[in-house]
This record gives sequence, structure tokens and C-alpha cells, in this order.
Amino acid sequence: MSSIKMITVEEEFKKNPELKESDLQALREWCKKQPHLPKVSDIDLILFLHSNYYSIEPTKKTIDNFYTMRTHMPEIFTNRDLENCPTLQKQLDLAVYMPLKGLSKNGYNIIYSRIIDFDPSHFVHSESVKGFNMVMDLWFRTEGTVKGHAMLMDMHGTQLGHVSRMNPSIAKKAMFYLQDGLPVRLKEMHVMNVSPIFDLMMAICKPFMKKELLDMLHLHSTKESLEKFIPLEILPNEAGGKAGPLSKFYDDRKKLLTEFHDWFVEDEKNGRVNEKLRPGKSKNANEIFGVDGNFKKLDFD
Repeated sequence: MSSIKMITVEEEFKKNPELKESDLQALREWCKKQPHLPKVSDIDLILFLHSNYYSIEPTKKTIDNFYTMRTHMPEIFTNRDLENCPTLQKQLDLAVYMPLKGLSKNGYNIIYSRIIDFDPSHFVHSESVKGFNMVMDLWFRTEGTVKGHAMLMDMHGTQLGHVSRMNPSIAKKAMFYLQDGLPVRLKEMHVMNVSPIFDLMMAICKPFMKKELLDMLHLHSTKESLEKFIPLEILPNEAGGKAGPLSKFYDDRKKLLTEFHDWFVEDEKNGRVNEKLRPGKSKNANEIFGVDGNFKKLDFD
């Protein structure tokens, strides 16, 4: 049995003086009047509220964005059943995505990502984003509300071939979801072991990034630069830290995703919008993300 549990409503009320039952009730009532939305649990309502600093109207928008985007991003939010999806299993063997045990210098919880299979021919962009978001789903539901979130991408092992296999349509959807749907207080984004390849990655992602996201991006080519924000000892051994080998991070992550198998199956079944029931005009992917297919082919020498 896992020692990791989903956070409870009672725990959130204990640690959050800003959380009010009246706000929660207002959101419950609003959700009842949105026939297209799935049933939203109290704990998810709390996460949405907290991510919007307890402001009700922006919270409503995030709730609708969250479920609508997940519904219209099947490449990322379907077939998340590890037991019956060999392509996902294979992709999860290519990289580590794992919360670090420890906080940034500013007190933010950190999620770390790094490639462990360096062969670009094995890389499938949509499946990689899918795996990352599975870890994210469990991260904020098991840690609950926190002061803020930081993302740390370790570029060690990233090659030109990985960038050439990136899909601009997937990048666009992932950026939209990160900025407008995810119920987290994103405060910092760090990239370590930066190389010129990162400029090519940014050429794909930057058109879809808001100024606020760009402003929180910190690039680190040295450990000294990174250490101003993140204590090095909480990193995996291979990244210059003392938190244990990458294999331990990998095993922990795989164990967690396997243990929460039923949650992912249930989420895919009952955690989506029903566009036929949406008040007013129903939405489609082109309306949400813009028309796909108008991206130039990316060629790398």
C-alpha cells in the first residue's frame, strides 16, 4: 500500500485560513448550473480556488478551461491506462518526471524532468507530454495547495533529433493548458544544462507563451547560477545533487503511476465536458487552440 495519499478537504481547511466554506458552496452551486461540466470534487474546487488566489470569477474560468482543454486534447489526456497502453509504458522509460523532496530558495515546490534514454528516435512528443501531465495530476492532488510551484527541466542528453521530433501543435496545446487550465501557482521555470539546442526548442514554444511565463523563465548553464534559486543537494545524484540516483526517482514515479491506475481510468471516463450540454455554443479544438495544420515544417541541418 502506498504511503502517498490524495489530500483531503479537512487537511486543506486546517492549513488554509483563506479557504472559506462559503466560497466552496458558491462554486458548487455554479458547477450545478453548468450541465456540460463533469462532477467536480470539493478537493479539486479547493485547488482551483487556491490557484486563483481565492478569487471566484477567475476560478470559474479556470475550471471550465481545465475540463474543456483536457476533453479536446485526446493526444495527451486519453489512453492513460498504464496496464493497457504499451506506447505510454515505453515513453515513460525515456524520461524522469518527479517532484523533488525539498523547496526552492523562494519556498516553492519543484517538479524535475530529464531524459534518461538519449536516442531521439524513441522520442514521441505527445506521449512525453502525456506522461508529464500524469505526474502533474498526481503531484498537485497529493501535495495539495502550496505557496507556489517551480518547474526544473534538465537538458542533459537532449539532442537536435529530439527537437526535430517536437510537434508544434502539441507544444501549442501544452502551453495553453499550462497557462490557462492547470490549477497550480506557477512561479518559476528553470532550465539547467542549457545548450544552443534550447534556442531551437524556444522557437517552437515561444509563440504560445504569455509574457508572464517568459518572465519567470531562468536559464542556467552553470551550477552556480542554478544554486541561487534551487539548493543543489535536493537534485538527483547525476545532476550534481545528493537526493539519490535517477533510477530511484524513476522507480518511485512508475510505482506511483501504477498505484493510481484506477484514478486515471476513472478520470478519463468521468472527467471531461459534454459539449452537447454546454449552454450556448459548443466548443471544438480549433476554436480553443486555433486552427492546426498551418505550421511550417521544421527542418534542422
